[in-house]
Amino acid sequence: MFGLFKRLFYYNEKQVTCTESTGKHLLVAAFDFGTTLSGYAFSFRNDPTKIQTNQAWIAGSESLLSLKTPTCVLLNPHNECAAFGFEAENKYLNLVVQGEHKSWMLFRRFKMLLHNNDGLNRKATVEDITGKKMPAMKIFAMSIRYLRDHLVDALHKQVDAIQESDILYVITVPAIWNDAAKRFMREAALEAGLDNDRIKLALEPEAASIWCQNINTSIKTDLSKAGIQYMVVDLGGGTADISVHEKNLDGTLKEIHKASGGPWGGILVDRNFICWLTNIFGQAKMSKLREEDMEDYISLLRQFENKKRTITQDTDGLITFRLPISLINIHDEAEKLTVNKKFEQMKIPNALINDKLRVPANIVRSWFSESIEETIRRMTNLLSDSKMMNVSTILLVGGFGECKLVHDSVKREFRNKRIIVPQEAGLAVLKGAVRFGHWPGLVTSRIVKYTYEFSSMSDYDANIHGIEKRVTLDCYGDEKVENRFLKIVSVNTEVNIGKPIKAPGYTYLQINCDCVMAIYTSLEPNPVFVTDSECKKIGEIPLGYAKGKSKDENRIEVSFLFGDSELEVRVKILKDGSEIKKVIDFFDA
Repeated sequence: MFGLFKRLFYYNEKQVTCTESTGKHLLVAAFDFGTTLSGYAFSFRNDPTKIQTNQAWIAGSESLLSLKTPTCVLLNPHNECAAFGFEAENKYLNLVVQGEHKSWMLFRRFKMLLHNNDGLNRKATVEDITGKKMPAMKIFAMSIRYLRDHLVDALHKQVDAIQESDILYVITVPAIWNDAAKRFMREAALEAGLDNDRIKLALEPEAASIWCQNINTSIKTDLSKAGIQYMVVDLGGGTADISVHEKNLDGTLKEIHKASGGPWGGILVDRNFICWLTNIFGQAKMSKLREEDMEDYISLLRQFENKKRTITQDTDGLITFRLPISLINIHDEAEKLTVNKKFEQMKIPNALINDKLRVPANIVRSWFSESIEETIRRMTNLLSDSKMMNVSTILLVGGFGECKLVHDSVKREFRNKRIIVPQEAGLAVLKGAVRFGHWPGLVTSRIVKYTYEFSSMSDYDANIHGIEKRVTLDCYGDEKVENRFLKIVSVNTEVNIGKPIKAPGYTYLQINCDCVMAIYTSLEPNPVFVTDSECKKIGEIPLGYAKGKSKDENRIEVSFLFGDSELEVRVKILKDGSEIKKVIDFFDA
């Protein structure tokens, strides 16, 4: 331990470069909280490039090709977290076998609640596998708390003197999430007991991009050149998250197109697989399998998880799946005829032999089609933009990004681009997030997804504004127009992370009024009024009462600060130089 602190002191004395960790924390730990799988990685400040991942996730009787564990939370009858991951699944299955599971709850794949959810709030709920509901914030917090505790226990086995307060936490989030979803994840981390000052959010494709800059393969040669532009396609269990980056002269990265994507991850393939089985065996059979034979149902999904990683464009013949006896145990002759007829219509002879289902490879590939086609369509649309003409390389990362069929399809579609799938593509986001925690300055700018503005008043002009828009301010006697959209930054604009953007000109506080500034977003580049249908209120900032007696004495200057994947608004009272700062809540609107 003495050697560790000696090296830390040495690092502090040196001039910091892009290869040295700059924080005060002893180590950085990243949590990749995924739709299907979750995991963590960490490295110490004295050796930040030596990133360690947990090697001890135990899957029970199943062997999954992953260094992560399922994102599953098991609650006991007292609504307490009893287990997480493989342990949660296996414990629940044991309860099912014993007939004691009715008062327990197993939550799976609940992260998708946060995708494209405009109505997201702190009271949102998620359902367990039987439809019972719990507050989503509580389930997310339990998951983060479990990962934190598992990490700390693992660290204590390495370094006795380590304290939880020595850790800077980085939590990965999809770049395509809206601001409220990112805020929800931070608040879940706070509820889990993490210190707000030691939490950073990392955008998943950015983290992957950072990691691919530093691995010792031919990728480094390609991506280390200043000016190179490349696309990062992060394919996870729930979403496809696409960003485009450029390497700066100083080795940092900037985003050159706003994040894009959709719900086209690996679980869409799983859903198509289950739908296909439902079409064959019927809704009643599949519902019974889920409700009464949960062990067999989860075993079926685990088996499919392994199978789908091996399917390629060249895979031919029949692919065999072992089905639960409870699913294929058909006693009714009419039902047998129905099932056999469906196989005949699909021209699959001898599809069922005992408990083995043999499915033609082309049908199995069809379960992937929607996910792959939607992802490629979005990639094609992005690359057709004139600003993307210099993008030369596509990086495929993420758990679903390891799928061979995905590789084949992308390579076939984009023959003029270099397609790179780094080793352990499923860990690229996780390991990159650790690097981001040590060197947050590696990403210098992003492209904003919305036009940001605040509600203000402007001078009334009878030639422009309708008479119904005119108001007279009693405090100053001016004729004004209310609810004007005062723009700070337009959609698709590049913003420097950590550098304030000032509103054009000044506005002022009203006299004898407890002033509140409302913040809005829009997908339109030049909205006129905040009451327009495309405008959305995202938060408020209380400013209090004006201190001056005249308009000039009550002038204010407004700035927006984009950083840490969140938005901070600063309002400076010019009369006395005081400043109000607030990170937008996104749930108070």
